Amino acid sequence: MSNEIDTTETLKELKICILLPTYNNSGTIAGVMDGIYEITKDLIVVNDGSTDDTAAILTQYPAIQLISYPENRGKGNALLTGFRYAISKGYKYAITIDSDGQHNPADIRAFAEKLLKTDDALIIGERNMEQASVPGKSNFGRKFSNFWFNVETGITHNDTQSGFRLYPLLAFENMKFYTQKFEFEIEILVRLAWKGVKVESVPVSVRYFPKEERVSHFRPFRDFTRISILNTALVFLALAWYRPLMYIKGKSIPGFFFNSSETVLNRSLSVAFGVFMGIIPIWGLQLVAAIALAFLFRLNKPLVILFANISIPPMIPLILFLSLICGKIWITNAPIPLFNSALNLETIKPFLLQYIFGSISLAILAAIVFGILTFIVLSAFKRVKA
Repeated sequence: MSNEIDTTETLKELKICILLPTYNNSGTIAGVMDGIYEITKDLIVVNDGSTDDTAAILTQYPAIQLISYPENRGKGNALLTGFRYAISKGYKYAITIDSDGQHNPADIRAFAEKLLKTDDALIIGERNMEQASVPGKSNFGRKFSNFWFNVETGITHNDTQSGFRLYPLLAFENMKFYTQKFEFEIEILVRLAWKGVKVESVPVSVRYFPKEERVSHFRPFRDFTRISILNTALVFLALAWYRPLMYIKGKSIPGFFFNSSETVLNRSLSVAFGVFMGIIPIWGLQLVAAIALAFLFRLNKPLVILFANISIPPMIPLILFLSLICGKIWITNAPIPLFNSALNLETIKPFLLQYIFGSISLAILAAIVFGILTFIVLSAFKRVKA
């Protein structure tokens, strides 16, 4: 019992609250709250428009600080609402924990102990994902998220998808965020890292229920699309702003773009492959496929990502137009359409076959040109350096 009392006092002294967002987790939320209550009563619950028995269960815990609204707005909105409330109540830190029973509330102690050794850090609960009960897609998603985070911040972390975290609230008190759903946890993690907040971790246990008992509100297509769009924007900002800024300050990580063991040929192929993947007509999947294949072919992944973004919005009309021109090579008597409106995916639908053949041809041609130019430039730099 003394250990529990020490932990309770430490949480109070450090002004740490527990933040529990919930949406339709009536089967598990009581057990999670009971576990938290064994450690602390500083619990903020955000009922994010639950339509099951969650509201009735919460009435059995009159000591909680409850925020509730009728419509579901997303996990990100629930977290941000809870953070703002916690700041208004004088808390300096918030430990977020999921209400689906995946996390063990007893691990809250580990966060308090870590914080005593590391001031004002964002601490992530690193789960043991090697258990047999962990779904394969969860493991893949974790590794994929870890890769993106490393590209965007230069920080290596083993579990950037864990929702069991300790946040230093004053670090983002006046920040504005742009996401509302699951992707919020990615945005706040990356942007706090950019702000200079240390990102630490503590080992925590994890429990995955059998598939028939598991409750998940993650919508694979819609939410993964949101996450992909966010990561694309963050990568662009990292390459255009954050990385150069760190380089100027002398804090850039050596070898982010160029590893000393990589050959000029490998780098040139990476650029060529990125351009090819950015143009081929698999809209929405270009960057995901490029990263996966870059791993497979052992290419320079940052270079692949950078040049796969050749199809950013300002470039799309030009790419579409050049694709239609290239399509004339394969389609007999194919016209070059005249558009009275903007050139986009909708307006080229009547010329779809011409566009598909043309875009593949353009991707190959552009990849060859960019690859050769990169090889020439890097070879010249190598000679000058020598």
